[in-house]
Amino acid sequence: MPYDSSLDQKLFSKEWESESTRLVVSVFSYNGGQKKLQISRENKDAEGEYRFSKLGRMTREELAGILPHLQEALPQLD
Repeated sequence: MPYDSSLDQKLFSKEWESESTRLVVSVFSYNGGQKKLQISRENKDAEGEYRFSKLGRMTREELAGILPHLQEALPQLD
């Protein structure tokens, strides 16, 4: 069964931004299934627009920035 975006429900979302990066902490439920946490990264391109990027490794600053969002998202996973 292919992915159907209309079945993906966003239950929670908070952003953290630095000068060149935006990290988004979200909780999703697909087709009423188990709630799952997603962390995504977007980097600014030469025109100043955000573009999706692999999350990969995080700096201490980034982790400290999203840690409150992770704590806030945790109860949403119940």
